[in-house]
Amino acid sequence: MSLRTSLPRIVTDAVPGPKSAELLKIRKDHVTDAVGMLAPVFVDRAEGAMVQDVDGNIFVDFVAGIGVLNIGHSHPEVIEAVKEQCEKYFAPNINVFNYEQYPRLAEKLNELIPIEGEKKTILVNTGAEADENAVKLARRFTGRSEIISFAGAFHGRSYMTMALTSKCRPYKTGFGPLPQGVHRFPFPYCYRCPYGLERESCGLHCAKMFEDSFFLEYVAPDQVAAIILEPILGEGGFVVPPNEFLTEMRRLCDKYGIVLIDDEIQAGYARTGKMFACEYWSVRPDILVSAKSVAGGIPIACVTARKDIMESVSPGELGGTYCGNALASASALKVLEIMERDDFCAKANHIGEMAMERLHEMQERYSIIGDVRGKGAMLAIEMVKDRTSKVPAKEETKAIIAECIQNGLVVLGAGVRDNCIRFLMPLVITDEQLHEGMDILDRAIAKITL
Repeated sequence: MSLRTSLPRIVTDAVPGPKSAELLKIRKDHVTDAVGMLAPVFVDRAEGAMVQDVDGNIFVDFVAGIGVLNIGHSHPEVIEAVKEQCEKYFAPNINVFNYEQYPRLAEKLNELIPIEGEKKTILVNTGAEADENAVKLARRFTGRSEIISFAGAFHGRSYMTMALTSKCRPYKTGFGPLPQGVHRFPFPYCYRCPYGLERESCGLHCAKMFEDSFFLEYVAPDQVAAIILEPILGEGGFVVPPNEFLTEMRRLCDKYGIVLIDDEIQAGYARTGKMFACEYWSVRPDILVSAKSVAGGIPIACVTARKDIMESVSPGELGGTYCGNALASASALKVLEIMERDDFCAKANHIGEMAMERLHEMQERYSIIGDVRGKGAMLAIEMVKDRTSKVPAKEETKAIIAECIQNGLVVLGAGVRDNCIRFLMPLVITDEQLHEGMDILDRAIAKITL
């Protein structure tokens, strides 16, 4: 059986095995602890949804590089596309030499991304860099300075994106002062409504608070350049807003001349069962930022905007040395071809249906699971001490994740309170692999909580 079709199997007495343990010593001596570590193992090879470590242990991957590998590990066609490009050139720099891959990728993104009217795209290297450029564009286009982001949001670790990001530790504490002009608004987290209301009867109170209070007491709307939001919170715990919320954000932006920035870095490229999550609500942003899964693991990020916004800046004001390099662009073109051809949105919805069924079954048996939520294959469970108080079960969540890793399933936490487990399995995972992973999760919850 090939690794691509294999099932999780732990062959060492414990994880990490001896070879990984030896390499961990080198990492400890030479790499700062500020670089996080989830699974204490070193990869030997990876295919599809499966990862084999240097000790021969095989893991089913429900993290996918934190949403980078919707296409799966080591997709054969992507490998061939990258090899072919490697034999020609890597990065002649788009500011020096033209090469076809950059404008071809921009053309394809402009075709796919749901922004009204004519649009243009710039290519950068990381999600944080893309968000930084989106803010630059919004400020230049509007002539305004203020930006609104949301509680629970994650937009990156650079200085501007630290200011946009919500969670203090480990992302912002001790790095101040952060850039000015960022104002934070509560995200519609219905499981933990910041206003203490119930969704069925709240009348979308959170959105009304913009005009009833926020624009009166915190920042005047005629000073706001942009509202930046994740259509589904990522690091914040995969919180899905009420159906009307994004529509209301679009209305407010239209009314006050504010640029709506849609950060689809984690939600984009078929993850939610739509190519972009904003399509669930038929909302068309003014700027859409994407990254992670677009190139199957090679760093690249994209900022797509209305043509008039993109043309408000002058030559040399956007870009960078490695931005839109030929290697990453060639990989992205092949990834997008495969995703469309093989209907990865349908794959995400199929995975989501199976996973949701399993997670709801677990919720019925384990009171620690307070909430099950998500769209497509972007799913999460929120762990609580009890369902009445909703006190976060932070330590139990950490223990469940560790137990899963010991038994061949890699999952990742999330949430401002560190009490969520998120699921980002590659969209090429087999049904059998998915169920094996869910079985490991089920046993881990039982062991830690019963």
